[in-house]
Amino acid sequence: MKMKKISCGKKEIILGQRTLIMGILNVTPDSFSDGGKYNNLDAAMKQAEKLIADGADIIDIGGESTRPGHTQITVEEEISRVVPIVEKISKELNTIISIDTYKHEVAKEAVKAGADIINDIWGLQYDKGEMAKFVKECNLPLIAMHNQNDEVYNKDIMLVLREFFEKTYKIADEYGIDRNKIILDPGLGFGKNSEQNIEVLSRLDELNDMGPILLGASKKRFIGKLLNDLPFDERVEGTVATTVIGIQKGVDIVRVHNVLENKRASLVADGIYRKRG
Repeated sequence: MKMKKISCGKKEIILGQRTLIMGILNVTPDSFSDGGKYNNLDAAMKQAEKLIADGADIIDIGGESTRPGHTQITVEEEISRVVPIVEKISKELNTIISIDTYKHEVAKEAVKAGADIINDIWGLQYDKGEMAKFVKECNLPLIAMHNQNDEVYNKDIMLVLREFFEKTYKIADEYGIDRNKIILDPGLGFGKNSEQNIEVLSRLDELNDMGPILLGASKKRFIGKLLNDLPFDERVEGTVATTVIGIQKGVDIVRVHNVLENKRASLVADGIYRKRG
């Protein structure tokens, strides 16, 4: 795998050398795994410090739960949740910050506060070009996730994902966004049932020719189903398994709640699959 450097303003991420760990920081009251734990500034800051100490390369901050059945919040509410912690982490911790939002207004304020990456769960396809305009303007990396409003696939699921990402790239081209700064996320848990998630995970390597891949499987429902319906807080080992599978399939970044366990697993998997050391 070739090494690739992606500029994040004054910072950079390096893909291909080792698997990068993105630590999840949900500053929400209702996220499926950790809702309400970190939705005040002090608690969020302590968790960010822990994620970094455990080995996170990137902190992904989200202010609106996007779990199945979630209630959409206003732009103003989302900004009020994420901007203070983005600003504080940016000033006090030496790390790369990703803002998890599909709203261009939130992305803009988060970038002003110090965010380095935009993580869009609709892959530039939500707001008729407004997010694309801003991504071009700020010239930061974009994580573009596959998403859809139902679980109906009338053709091969990997073909549907490829077509979605081709549309994302087409939008990027229309707005002058550098394709080399786009990272693709297959969107496990979004518009997919458990069986579909498992199929996508088992065939992830079919997307490698399209660009760098981020895997976000952490504690999701299909893991619980494979473990006889274990609850969210007992899916750590299952998540670690998906991390190792993802690395074997060629992913560059894993997005996880439990950084330490997945970091250790990634170091071993990298040592085997990337043939380091």
